[in-house]
Amino acid sequence: MKVVLLQPPVQDFYDTEVRLQPLGLCALKAAVGLHLPGAEVRVRDYRQGWGRRTVKLPAALADLRAYYPVADRSPFSTFHNYYHFGAGFEALAAEVAGEKPDLVGISSLFSAYHREVLRCAEEIVARCDVPVVVGGTHASAAPESLLAHPAVAYVIRGEGERPLVELLRALGEGRDPSGVPNLMYRIGERLVRNPSAENYPLAELPPPDFSDLPVERYRLGRRPLASLTASRGCPHRCRFCSLQRTVGNGHRRRPVESILDEIRLRHTQGYRALDFEDDNLTLARSEMETLCRGLIGEYPEGELALQAMNGVSYLSLDPELLGLMRRAGFTHLNLSLVSLDEATCRAMGRPHSAKAYVQVVHAAFRLGFRLVSYQILGLPGETLGSMIETLAFSARLPVLLGASPFYLPPGAPLAEGLGEMDERQLVRCRLTALGLESRDAIYTLFVATRILNFLKGLSLEVGAKVSLGEALEAARKLGEREALGAEILERVFREGILYAAGPQGLEPLPRFRTELFCSLWGQMEYLTTQTGATIQARSRGDR
Repeated sequence: MKVVLLQPPVQDFYDTEVRLQPLGLCALKAAVGLHLPGAEVRVRDYRQGWGRRTVKLPAALADLRAYYPVADRSPFSTFHNYYHFGAGFEALAAEVAGEKPDLVGISSLFSAYHREVLRCAEEIVARCDVPVVVGGTHASAAPESLLAHPAVAYVIRGEGERPLVELLRALGEGRDPSGVPNLMYRIGERLVRNPSAENYPLAELPPPDFSDLPVERYRLGRRPLASLTASRGCPHRCRFCSLQRTVGNGHRRRPVESILDEIRLRHTQGYRALDFEDDNLTLARSEMETLCRGLIGEYPEGELALQAMNGVSYLSLDPELLGLMRRAGFTHLNLSLVSLDEATCRAMGRPHSAKAYVQVVHAAFRLGFRLVSYQILGLPGETLGSMIETLAFSARLPVLLGASPFYLPPGAPLAEGLGEMDERQLVRCRLTALGLESRDAIYTLFVATRILNFLKGLSLEVGAKVSLGEALEAARKLGEREALGAEILERVFREGILYAAGPQGLEPLPRFRTELFCSLWGQMEYLTTQTGATIQARSRGDR
């Protein structure tokens, strides 16, 4: 039996340059190879390495033209064109059909891109008589949205290794799929939902099989990059997160020696950068310490660049563990703050401690980590004042600001009782849609993080204390783009208008609420750069 597993193209205003390796599909290939060695599985990535082209903005997102009107070349730019990232649907379908598979699997991770998944299935089925199975986060949370399309034969909910192996076994033996766990499919007009079952134990799963993917295709800087996981799941039940629909409520960790074995394998394959895609990498403290000590003892300093781009909970970090992580090769930390407001965190089921967060930031900064602090803008029930307070708080710390406008994914506890989302709601499950309400305010704070990060990224002397005017003068000396940013920021304070640097020159951005930005600026008192320098903030009235 021959199986093609594909990562589909996506359409959006932007796409990330990293974290694109189809780790889940490669894990499926490895599991099938272990349990059904006679099956032939090929992984095809139709997203990374195929370039991009401009496509028409869908009707569900047409209102965003007002927020992204200009192709802005300033340091504060957000988005403008809407793109197709990856191979064309017709081309990929022709290639897949040419392989004459017995089953095609498509990854559907994000609800915003479920239409691209369906288009892939439609084009493939039009070219060859083959069943299509879809899995992933969106498939787990909203399987009906996929099975409603006639090109989709099966949907796998939750972790996919055991269900895919059992589905292939049933198809190969000519049996109906009624015994395949976690599977949904149609019989006529009726949807069949098979019972769920536990996946294979993590300790028994082989490392993901990257043999179909060129080592040089995925990179972190100049280093070939491989993704991996040390654990699955997260014990926290944040009400805005749909993770539990895919991996359940618990937290399961692989044996440390198994993780080290996988890292040894990737090293022999030529990878020199590793990204842990765990949802809570450092939760199991003793195991994380053992892993770090193993890496320190086995690889010389600088041999491996380690990342945890999916984010790390600051509540499981302290100076000792941070020191071990730094020595092991971790250089950057993405910290998930979400909100400084305790009432909001309680309402969202989010563990929080401002004191612990500040301690971790300062300890990590002293160790030389580059830090990003992530905040969600527009959480249900959170006030605008609270969002501003969190941004001002983070601005005073030596972190870059990562702001994500809130969207409600299907399957999240917050979505319970709201009914099945329609296509428009699913397409808008992306940060570029700028939240559910108060969108001018969310847009303004989102752009404000661009402005603050511009200042935080200035190469000022370590420990220096400068005025805003001195910081902008330093920016002008760095290059044309930095000088443009300095000019635009000065105009914000002088004229009360934010300009974009468009093809026709400076153009005002009317959705930007300058009074809101100035309120944030006035609350900051000062801003701390990535080097630890401080820039004294001035309110509009002080100019």
